[in-house]
Amino acid sequence: MSRLFGTDGIRGIANIDLKPTLAYALGRAAVHRILPDGGQIAVGQDTRRSGDMLAAAIVAGATSMGGDVHRVGVVPTPALAFIAGSGGFDAGIMVSASHNPADDNGLKVLDSRGMKLDDAIEDELDALIWRAEEFAGPRNDGIGRELDGRRLLDRYRANRSPLATSVASEATVVLDCANGSGGVAAPELLAMATAGRVEVIFNEPDGVNINAGCGATDPQALAARVRESGVDAGFALDGDADRCVAVDERGEVVDGDQLIGIIALDRLERGALAGGTVVVSVLSNGGLAQAIEAAGGRVVRTSVGDRYILEGMLVSGAGLGGEKSGHVIVREHTTSGDGIVTALELLGILQRRGKRLSELAAQIPLYPQQQRTVPVRHKEGWDADAKLADAVRDAEQALAGRGRILVRPSGTEAALRIMIEGQDGGAIRTLADDLAALAAERLN
Repeated sequence: MSRLFGTDGIRGIANIDLKPTLAYALGRAAVHRILPDGGQIAVGQDTRRSGDMLAAAIVAGATSMGGDVHRVGVVPTPALAFIAGSGGFDAGIMVSASHNPADDNGLKVLDSRGMKLDDAIEDELDALIWRAEEFAGPRNDGIGRELDGRRLLDRYRANRSPLATSVASEATVVLDCANGSGGVAAPELLAMATAGRVEVIFNEPDGVNINAGCGATDPQALAARVRESGVDAGFALDGDADRCVAVDERGEVVDGDQLIGIIALDRLERGALAGGTVVVSVLSNGGLAQAIEAAGGRVVRTSVGDRYILEGMLVSGAGLGGEKSGHVIVREHTTSGDGIVTALELLGILQRRGKRLSELAAQIPLYPQQQRTVPVRHKEGWDADAKLADAVRDAEQALAGRGRILVRPSGTEAALRIMIEGQDGGAIRTLADDLAALAAERLN
């Protein structure tokens, strides 16, 4: 029996892999494990059509075990995390597949702090889901209630508004909402930060157009709009607004590691980086680490996944952490990735420094890096394939200490991820292509 939880909750094709029966079982299991005496759960969703179906199933499961469920409706994941951790809630469940295509969906369980569950608790939930029908539920007078929680989003808006108004940016901006849930809060907050100098695109969700040709995973339309309009910057959220990808004034996409570096260098210079430390994943570029360390900071690397970034931040006392995907945690404001906060941070830096975004990004020169995502049937234990494992070792020897290779199974899809970094861009591109082709051949 395979583990349901990946690096970012449970993911799958909605109504195929991820059926309402599974969401119902999760609702029952969550109450049984996290709030056995009843309690309060906040449930939110992004703009996928399947969200209503899966949220309703969670409500049915949780209330059948005596939990009260507050339906927040369409909400960014970081907003639901804030709501769950703002008091009065024992847990939160977000229905979202984040940056994945519209056909996918996912279930993320948060604790009373608004943080993702520890691996051990997820393992317990994983086992309980399969036994959910065995749990004895209450009679009528003990059944939980479904409550209208849509106004809870105001808690998030109120918390982020002081940050937005403090920015006082003179920049002009294009905001790409990815036809996702960030559209319920991001335009308003960025308008506060820029005195309304913000143009909003891709904010007309219809249930099937989330992340489609737009957003953080496909920012080219945003880049083109920035070039056409001559604005100072563009920001693209992903489907649930926990990521932000920036576009500079030339219409060039800013690498996610450079985005982290811009924030880190600004805070180091101001003495405002807690612990003088930045936490990044093993995928982050070596050039980022070099730039931060040259400025007097420290870099800690963790496994891939925002939960591990946050864990590393808590252990090291770091004030900033993130992944090159645009998933950034600024602990002064939040304990989760928040694309809106990231955009506001960058606007504040542009205003303080009086420099263009391209100039700020140039402070973090990056080594050439190639990444490949290879759909495979057998992603776990990939190194048990001797031919593929030998090829990886041969590639490492070819780099001769002037680069690194990371091969890992995806935590969110049936795929193997390959990352190669080195000084010779052409050589690492060839190595990445060769390894990806071999992985596709051997693991399918």
